[in-house]
Parts: sequence; structure tokens; C-alpha cells
Amino acid sequence: AAHAAARSRGVPLYEYIRSLSSAPREPVLPVPQCNILNGGAHTNWESTDIQEFMVMPVGAPSFREGLRMVAEIFHALKKVLQEKAFGTTVGDEGGFAPKVTGNEEALTLIAEAIEKAGYKLGTDVVLALDVAPSEFFESGVYKLPKEGKKLSSAEMVAWYGELKKRYPIPSIEDGLAEDDWDGWRNMTVALGKDTQLVGDDLLVTNVNFLERAIKEKAANAILIKVNQIGTLTETVAAVDMAHASGWKAVISHRSGETEDTTIAHLAVGLATGQIKTGSTSRTDRVAKYNELLRIEEMLGSNAKFAGNVFL
Repeated sequence: AAHAAARSRGVPLYEYIRSLSSAPREPVLPVPQCNILNGGAHTNWESTDIQEFMVMPVGAPSFREGLRMVAEIFHALKKVLQEKAFGTTVGDEGGFAPKVTGNEEALTLIAEAIEKAGYKLGTDVVLALDVAPSEFFESGVYKLPKEGKKLSSAEMVAWYGELKKRYPIPSIEDGLAEDDWDGWRNMTVALGKDTQLVGDDLLVTNVNFLERAIKEKAANAILIKVNQIGTLTETVAAVDMAHASGWKAVISHRSGETEDTTIAHLAVGLATGQIKTGSTSRTDRVAKYNELLRIEEMLGSNAKFAGNVFL
């Protein structure tokens, strides 16, 4: 329906979506959270406990350049993995799924690939994690299948704090399980000042859950999946509510994707500044990146790139 409405008005889809917002912002091309290494349940715990390791080209001057950077890092990682005799099969989201010893080794390999591609970790590129620990949360305890550890909520948060000391990780999605609301509040106090804490399983793009999380200060950003909430109107309302509360919103794909490119227009039209749509392999993921390149071309000299959304 949105596609038809945009066509009948003779405007691009992102422009139509922007008109639905209660507080429209200037269109902005998002920084991609590009998945380059998969783990967790997506790989049957053969790789890492953390489900997704992503790179974000925050130092790029434009979307086009940012995309080139992440594509180069993806290929550099393939070389690094081959040199170290790891497999280079890709997981659900298009990132590599090597049988590494654990989370630490995955981060080390990614850091090496970034350097090999000629970029500087921390200025050109930062890291984002999607932990998805609802998969291994049992009776109040986080049982990390790969590392064989049992951690409390507080210990999980302390672990992220340690990782953040060693790597630039300004974004952690689903750092704790979806029913661990107390843990989320404590994590937001501990890490929320300098970390984007994204609720996905916690909030399931639901305005009621979002309202509760804003009130309780559990998380400070929401992952937005259009087909999770059902309608475009509700999606726009969720982003508007997040923005009005000083929260960030990240537009996202689903694990099982098609080549539909609506989410590219959502990210630009609602000026979320971030998009999560998998790796630069697999056509269903690449379709979104190609559409963003077309939108950037369409906007011409008016094209703005979100750049470092964490400054």
C-alpha cells in the first residue's frame, strides 16, 4: 500500500514514509551495521556464544564509501580466515561462521581484518554485537554453550565492560535475555552512558513494551522490524516514540529475508541513522545496500550520511 501511495503522489517511497512521521526529520543515509561473523544458535554454537559480530563504517564520508569499506573488510576477513585454516562458509545473515575457540578469537580476527583492509579500528570503523542470550538464559542464569561458563546478569554486564575496554564497541543488541528486565535496567545504568543498548527480543517492535522500557530506563535504543509489528503506521509510531524520548532506532531485516527493499526507504525516510541488513554477501541482503546506493544517487548533493552516530 505504501508503494502504491508513493507512486500515486509521484514521490520516492522514503519521502512518503517521511510524511507519515509526527516529527519528520531530514532524510539521512544510514550507517550500516554490517554482519561479518556469525555465531550463536545460527551456527549451532560451533563458532561463538555471541550471535552476530558487525562492523560500522562510522568514519566514512558517504554511504557509498561506507559500503565499500565494509565490503573490503569482509573480503579481508575471508583472507585472514583462509590463512589461519578456518572455514569460510557463511551463516544465516551472510557473515562467516568459522569454528573459532570462542568470542575473544572472533574479535581478534575481525580486528586483524580491519587492519589488513587498511582501516583504523576506533576511528574509521567500530564494532557492534548482537548477543541474543535469550537462547542460553535458563532459570536466571546465562549458560554460555561455547565458553562453558555460567554467568549472572551482573557478570554478563561486567564481561561487556571488559570487552569494551579492549575494543571500540559502542553498540550492543540484546545484551541480556528478553525476560531479564531487572538486568536490563542495571545494564543501562552501568553501560548506557557510552553504549547504545538495543532491545530486539526485549521490545519486539512493540509500542507498549517500548513505553515500559523508556519509563523503566531499560535499554536506550530499539531495533525496528516492520513485519514484526505488522503495519507501517505502527512502525513509524515506534520510531517517533523512540526519537521523542532521546532513544536511537535501528531499522532491521529478519533472518529469513527476501529481496524487498522497503527497509532501505524506512531508514532514510525516518532518519534513523542506522540499518542492520546482514553482510555484503547473499542477494537478499545486497538488495538493500543497492537500493540505498540508488537513494543516495537520487538525493544527489542533498544526500546526507549519518556518519558517526555515536559522537
